[in-house]
Amino acid sequence: MSAASRTPLCSTSRIRSRRAVLTTAAGGAVAALLLSACTSGGTSGGGGDTNFVMGKDGISTVEQGERDAAPDLSGKTVAGGQLDLKSYKGKVVVLNVWGSWCNPCRAEAPNFEKVYTDLKDDGVQFVGINTQDTSNDNALAFEKQQGITYPSLSDPTGKLLLRFKKGTLSLQAIPSTLVLDRQGKIAARSLAALSEEKLRKMITPVLAEK
Repeated sequence: MSAASRTPLCSTSRIRSRRAVLTTAAGGAVAALLLSACTSGGTSGGGGDTNFVMGKDGISTVEQGERDAAPDLSGKTVAGGQLDLKSYKGKVVVLNVWGSWCNPCRAEAPNFEKVYTDLKDDGVQFVGINTQDTSNDNALAFEKQQGITYPSLSDPTGKLLLRFKKGTLSLQAIPSTLVLDRQGKIAARSLAALSEEKLRKMITPVLAEK
């Protein structure tokens, strides 16, 4: 595979298609999100006071007493069911923002499924947020190809991402991952694709908390 084929590109036709969908569905603010989000990840979450402390490995964490609660996230899943994040309170939740059009998302997907399979019986729940896919069929195909067995909320226009406190997620960084503690508060964050080792490193300290 050439270097060019591994690099996520925002083509003119893709941008036009996304602009049309977003302008109709959610207006200019969300359109700006979509047009800016074709990237392999980043290190900045924008403005806002979120108490994240960046580690040398690119993973940001927040001390237990300084964490913000995740917003209400509920709606239709890619597979057609309904999901409410509040139903997982009491578990450590891994939220992964992804799109079928995103090459880094494709690269990290096997790591997420493996870690989910290993930890789901230990009180860890994975939930995807599928964003910027104008066709749900593309998202379904991605899940099937990657063997993903955990649910993903369908968020084609980015509305769910905009519910997070400013500075929590970089709207230019897809994929992104958050780890929520058992109280539903944001404990760790990555704004780039994750190896299996880094993903486990994000989860382990939160799972060990009392």
